[in-house]
Amino acid sequence: MKNNPSLRGLLVAAGVFIFAFAIYNFFLAKKNYYLVDNPTPNTFYYKINNGSESVISAGQFVNVDLKKGKNSIKVFDQNKKLLYDSAFEVKKIRGLINIAHNDYYINRQYYGYNLKKDSLLLALDKTKIDGKMYFGAPKHFNKLYTEDFYYNVDEDYDKVIKNIDNVESRSKIFRKQDYLNYYKEYYTF
Repeated sequence: MKNNPSLRGLLVAAGVFIFAFAIYNFFLAKKNYYLVDNPTPNTFYYKINNGSESVISAGQFVNVDLKKGKNSIKVFDQNKKLLYDSAFEVKKIRGLINIAHNDYYINRQYYGYNLKKDSLLLALDKTKIDGKMYFGAPKHFNKLYTEDFYYNVDEDYDKVIKNIDNVESRSKIFRKQDYLNYYKEYYTF
């Protein structure tokens, strides 16, 4: 075969594309997964979709496999006594199972150039937590399952999101105490 510059260019371009795709996939892509979270000091046993029994100890979160559509969960206490048997619907690619029905807060953080985050938060609604008002209208959640967030409890917000021309936002789900700590550290009024 002759030295064909077009073929050589095509092979170089394909190689660069494959290399860029591999870098993105292994280092930059946000992983999508489902978590079972236990912020309490108790230990729970659970079965998802009548599968094998799993254990989640105090303060732990565990990745689980869920299918889109209807899923079921049976939750047992540390003595393996049935606490509840429930079903939930999975529609998105990441979610959180609140095994203990504790309080969580879904917070929206704003990004953009020339963003005045304090004045933006003052313009939003307030939420009352333990008798104190919190700006930014964090959404309270204590049901079994949610998928209304971008970052899970085990992830942090991105420090900077590049290429934003206007104000955008990302939501994150927090355990109650983690949200209170985040709010105290991040916001000053």
